[in-house]
Amino acid sequence: MRLLDYAPRPAHLKWLLDSDPAIRWQVMRDLTGEAPKAIAAERSRVATEGWGAQLLALQSPAGHWGGRREDRGLLTTLYTLVVLKDLGLDPASTEARKMIGRVDRRLVFKPLNNRPFLHGETEPCINGRILGLGAYFNKPNDALARQLLREQLADGGWNCEAVEPSAKRPLSRRSSFHTTICVLEGLLEYERAGRKSAAVTKARKRAENYLLERRMFRSLRTGEVIDQRWLRFSFPTFWHYDVLRGLDYLRNAGIKPDHRVNEAIQIVMERRHQNGRWPLNLLHAEHLPLEMETGVGRASRWNTLRALRVLRWYHNSTR
Repeated sequence: MRLLDYAPRPAHLKWLLDSDPAIRWQVMRDLTGEAPKAIAAERSRVATEGWGAQLLALQSPAGHWGGRREDRGLLTTLYTLVVLKDLGLDPASTEARKMIGRVDRRLVFKPLNNRPFLHGETEPCINGRILGLGAYFNKPNDALARQLLREQLADGGWNCEAVEPSAKRPLSRRSSFHTTICVLEGLLEYERAGRKSAAVTKARKRAENYLLERRMFRSLRTGEVIDQRWLRFSFPTFWHYDVLRGLDYLRNAGIKPDHRVNEAIQIVMERRHQNGRWPLNLLHAEHLPLEMETGVGRASRWNTLRALRVLRWYHNSTR
């Protein structure tokens, strides 16, 4: 498969750099290859300027972001913390330490006997994200990692419906792309926090193969596209899987691409508009206390950044 014009043009880079510090530092790291000191200096601004600073300022003294309507699962807080990680908030910064300290000391899951937030709850899709957050912000939770390893299904992935009984339906024995990508991202952060082990690596490799064997979006049994929405790209992704999120995980994990990602890469290229930018294809219904960039159908810096670095990863690994 030919990768036509995969490299960003100067005008595309200028557009990306004329943005929030969270975009700029990742462009400098992933696309333009700036010096480490320059990247670190730009990254440090996430805590004090733009989207990162705005989200930090919205945290309540109690540690959450959901206000009076924060639900029992603290989902608005969970999604906000994930976005702060995606922005690249430096966990060593004073602002990040203050923020995660509030979460660690004050947030609990009340229906679970006041279990501390960073200890996780019952669903692996949520626990995968909490594991990653704890690891990223220097509070890795070994018990939560072991729990997720126990819950891995025979096909290599995870499914929230496999661990939460329902009176209306039996437990699932099939994995979910949505849950699997959430756990994969968490395990990768956990390993990078110094918790690498043979068991964790084995579990992660099995789950990566679960995605790859299905070509990132197809049924293993029928070959059909599992969900057409996975071919449309969003940010924030919340708990939702899509092809770009899956490919960006593989890139981040340092996986060498093979023929099993070819069709997914083609989908990424086809989503690019004639102006060389990727649009925001959809917004999910979940809530975040800050609107970051754009409306549906308009050019998205987040999608453009992620698509360009995925294409660069693919090109550099297969040429």
